[in-house]
Amino acid sequence: MTHFRRFPVLSIAILLFSPVNLLAEGDVEAGAKVFNKCRACHAIVSPEGDVIEKGGRTGPNLFGLGGRQAGSVEGYRYGKSLVQAGEAGLEWNEESFVAYTADPRAFLREITGDNVAKSKMAFRLKKGAEDVFSFINSVSSDRAAIISSKTD
Repeated sequence: MTHFRRFPVLSIAILLFSPVNLLAEGDVEAGAKVFNKCRACHAIVSPEGDVIEKGGRTGPNLFGLGGRQAGSVEGYRYGKSLVQAGEAGLEWNEESFVAYTADPRAFLREITGDNVAKSKMAFRLKKGAEDVFSFINSVSSDRAAIISSKTD
C-alpha cells in the first residue's frame, strides 16, 4: 500500500469510484468463526434493534457495513482520522476492510496522507478479514431480505 502514501487523493478516488464488492470473495462460515475475535468490541444489530450477533459496544455496530461510508454509524464516537477518511469518500468494501483490519493506524495514515493519523481500533486481524467481511455482509443482507419480505 505504499502507493496510498505517495498519492493519498488518488487512493481515495480509487476506493471511492471502484465498485463496492458486496459479493465478497471470502468464506462466510469461516468468517463466522473469525468474527468471534471481533465480538469483544463489535455487535451486529439490525436497524430494528434485533441482535443478530451479540458483542461488545466498544466498537460500532457492523450491520450493513458493506458500502457504508467509514465513520458514519450514528451515535458512535469515531476517531477524527476515520471520520475524515469517510468524509473524503472512504466506503467499506472488501479491499478497504481487509487493509484496515490488518493495521488500522497504518491504513489511516496511508489513506489520509497524515503521518499522525490514529485509529481507536488497536486490534489487528492478520488473516481471515475477507471471510469476516463476507460473514458481516451475509447476515446483514439476510436480515434485510427478511425485513423486506415482512413489509411487502
